[in-house]
Amino acid sequence: MSTDTPSQESIADDWAQALEEQAVTSGGANDGPHVFDATATTVPAGSGNASGNPMHDIQMVLDIPVQLSVELGRTRVPIKYILQLAQGSIVELDALAGEPMDVLVNGYLIAQGEVVVVNDKFGIRLTDIVTPSERMKRVSRT
Repeated sequence: MSTDTPSQESIADDWAQALEEQAVTSGGANDGPHVFDATATTVPAGSGNASGNPMHDIQMVLDIPVQLSVELGRTRVPIKYILQLAQGSIVELDALAGEPMDVLVNGYLIAQGEVVVVNDKFGIRLTDIVTPSERMKRVSRT
């Protein structure tokens, strides 16, 4: 047993509570928001012999790790500017304050959201999911 399991459960509970409170105050759905726990492990569905079972194949795909990142903005600068950066330097990004943040999986935009803070930890509340057809259009443009 890991010693930080209770703290992970506590953190997950704090996030769930904060998101439920926000859903109530902002008039969200009755079933509450979905909370993603990056520390949770996937338990395969069903039991018995999994060979030839489509559910087993899906479970194998669901366990593939991907890189999820949230992008605040971008900028393009010359190398001489990078070499002049010091502690306290400010780098201006192309994003405006209050704009939704991009959520990328393996470098591909899949959603946008807004930053939330719970117990001094950052998170992102998804506000817009990119549809598969929109994703294909964006990939074909690049």
